[in-house]
Amino acid sequence: MAVIGIIGGSGLDNPDILSGPKDEKVITSYGEPSALLKRGTIEGVEVVLLARHGREHTIPPAQVNYRANIAALKSAGCSHILATTAVGSLREEIGRGDLVIIDQFIDFTKQRRMTCYEQFEPHNPIHTPMADPYDSRLRGLLIEECKRLGYPFHARGTVITIEGPRFSTRAESRMFRLWGADIINMSIATETVIANELGVPYAAVAMSTDYDSWRSDEEPVTWEAIAQVFAGNAAKVTALLRAVIPGI
Repeated sequence: MAVIGIIGGSGLDNPDILSGPKDEKVITSYGEPSALLKRGTIEGVEVVLLARHGREHTIPPAQVNYRANIAALKSAGCSHILATTAVGSLREEIGRGDLVIIDQFIDFTKQRRMTCYEQFEPHNPIHTPMADPYDSRLRGLLIEECKRLGYPFHARGTVITIEGPRFSTRAESRMFRLWGADIINMSIATETVIANELGVPYAAVAMSTDYDSWRSDEEPVTWEAIAQVFAGNAAKVTALLRAVIPGI
């Protein structure tokens, strides 16, 4: 039977979605993950939840040990990983509270460990394919359940991942739009690469909370504004996960 890993992003890592939760400590060859794993069930399916930024949101995006996080979930028996994340919208049509089932990423980080491979075995270089980095079956399940639940959502979207923790300048935000990015955050590209390298099927559902900095007709993004949108919409992501997990 499948064991499903959930990586909870900002405001989307509530352990109350699990029945019978228990803490589990895992140390990997890459070090410790962001927090203790929380193992429980959803609709009878075994689930392991990990808070990406720590349970008290103390770990900045660039300091998250993405390698240890994915390795910990894999060692805990997770056969698939569903990630949640808050994002800024770079498109007028992606409104606050909309969900986006990500299908592509652009990596604009500068100082992270973006690979599990620090050296190759002799004559055995490993270059992981990344043309379609998100698992098509998991994406399909998320899309179908969004339709069934009647949520405002977008069936595909390109996320650009920046270093953070600062937000974009207006010039950067407008540049990212020209590059073809639809949404922006500070974590998903890194996490996606590691999941693919470690061979764990991975998909991400994003919640749009703001319009980054590109719009001149409103105030640029602030953490306070993001938190307000979380409060009103996090239940949608929880309901989506509850609906999808039994079908994996």
